[in-house]
Amino acid sequence: MSIILAVKAGPKTLAPGELQALASQGRWYGVWLIAGTLPAIAVLWIAIRMAGREFGEYLALNWPTGGEIVRALAITTIFLSIEGFVLSKMGAAGGYQPDPMLVVGGAAGLLAWLIGGCIAGPLVEEFVVRGFLFRGWSQSSLGPIGAIVLTSAVWAMNHTQYDWFGRLLIFAFGLVLGYLRWTSNSTWPTVVAHSACNTFILFTLGRYV
Repeated sequence: MSIILAVKAGPKTLAPGELQALASQGRWYGVWLIAGTLPAIAVLWIAIRMAGREFGEYLALNWPTGGEIVRALAITTIFLSIEGFVLSKMGAAGGYQPDPMLVVGGAAGLLAWLIGGCIAGPLVEEFVVRGFLFRGWSQSSLGPIGAIVLTSAVWAMNHTQYDWFGRLLIFAFGLVLGYLRWTSNSTWPTVVAHSACNTFILFTLGRYV
């Protein structure tokens, strides 16, 4: 990504702060998410195969029923409604800082941002957090409930682009996703719910430029 951005900048040498600002734009952040998908899944596959386990079995990639998908979407809708109500009462936009993400530069940039933010990002994050981490921790002394709490905390803390209130919202949604993973014995409902949530957020952020 650094090479791509450097080429995009031309002969001008970007300072670290300028490079970070450019990488935070929605168009390039989307490209980064898409580009990182296959390598991240490859790392998971290698680790799981080294443990002598099947990839799909370890990550609980059991195909869900239609009812489970509807249930996941319904619970996500309820969560977003409650979150929106709380934020409206607080008179704040929460911990999200969307401005850099609104810079997409055109249709191609917007498409990259939507694919990265609504498909690639949720897929990889759920495979890692509710798939890989949840499997190991739920079978330890933590148990499923402890694994739900811990994976939610790790997931929230990993979102360093948000402030503490934003991470609290992410932690709360992580509990919802962990519950879906536990009760359905499948990671796919969490992928669908996460993707639906991100899609709603990305389409309501504001005017893209």
